[in-house]
Amino acid sequence: MPKRAEAATAASLDQYAATDQRCPACEGDNVEVFYHVSGIPVHSCLLMDTREEALDYPRRDLRLGFCRSCGFIYNTLFDPTVHEYSPRYEETQGFSGHFSRWASSLAERLVRQYNIRDKTVLEIGCGKGEFLALLCRLGPNEGIGIDPAYVPERLSKDKAPPMTFIQEMYSEDHAHLPADVVCCRHTLEHIAPTGEFLRTLRQTIGDRSEMLVFFEVPDVMRELREGAFWDVYYEHCSYFSKGSLARLFRNTGFELVELYADYNDQYLMLTATPAAGPTDPTLGEENDLSDLHGAVEAFGNVCGASIDRWRRRICDDHAKGRKTVMWGSGSKGVSFLTTLQLVDEIEYVVDINPHRHGKFMPGTGQRIVAPERLVDYEPSTIIVMNPVYCSEIQRDLNRLGVEAELVGV
Repeated sequence: MPKRAEAATAASLDQYAATDQRCPACEGDNVEVFYHVSGIPVHSCLLMDTREEALDYPRRDLRLGFCRSCGFIYNTLFDPTVHEYSPRYEETQGFSGHFSRWASSLAERLVRQYNIRDKTVLEIGCGKGEFLALLCRLGPNEGIGIDPAYVPERLSKDKAPPMTFIQEMYSEDHAHLPADVVCCRHTLEHIAPTGEFLRTLRQTIGDRSEMLVFFEVPDVMRELREGAFWDVYYEHCSYFSKGSLARLFRNTGFELVELYADYNDQYLMLTATPAAGPTDPTLGEENDLSDLHGAVEAFGNVCGASIDRWRRRICDDHAKGRKTVMWGSGSKGVSFLTTLQLVDEIEYVVDINPHRHGKFMPGTGQRIVAPERLVDYEPSTIIVMNPVYCSEIQRDLNRLGVEAELVGV
């Protein structure tokens, strides 16, 4: 990694053995640290009402460790006590038409392929309840959602299917809840004791051998290969490849039914059923340890070049008086800005979620604005934090008459 980039950012790419660590997934002691970023906000989806609150929000260090035995990647410095999952946590992607259409197609496929009809669906980490509502409408099914960040007034009650929401973190206390299907989307990556969590889930299922389990998580292999430092942030303490996710489930008493990547290969999808004990691999996608080792080894060079390229481009444009804005105020945006330590170089962050408008980015303090703000601001460059939305964003810009270079990370 070039010295200039390392000095100008919060990231370090040194690799060394972590002799004080045991893997939370397999409990092995063959862990290697390969990425460290310092002083990042402990939350990136909480709504910050003032710039002062955003700049002063608590920070911690993140240090990624790679278990060379099972392939699991995790934050070896993670402290769960600093987190606040509450109605202030604004995580939904449902304001994007592109995302909503994809989520609807996913729900339709699950219901059709696994005959999820006239069932009870339990969703762990249901967020604002949109996906659970889809599954329940399509079945028809009954739903139970568990999430401390659920906001009752956000979900339309018009012709709503029968659903119950519990504003708590999932635990063994919920073992009594009846369910035929367990759904858990973009929650497992927020859980540090991954092995313990999956064992708890398996215990709560008990002898309900017909239960279907569906999990969705980000794909760390893509992040490693792209040097996507913006996809590494404090809330995400656990990172999975197809193989490491499969090994975790198999070792904790599940039989895999399906394992694949979706959403432009950004997300991993896993379906499984409970088994009597650990199960043996049967899917070709599970055999990825060699590829993981290579991707982790190469990450330093790829990520270092990515950090250097982005910081040089943004700082050079700022020095020339060219205005750069960022589109996407969620976790990716927070990580991008804090890792590169960008404050004055970018003034605004755009988001289509109206609940974020007028709020501020944790750690760096940029104001979050609606797309309409760009009409008067006239930026030269718009950096899109997820390229999958570029076409949707370009249509918004065309509608507003905003001419700017659109660049996906």
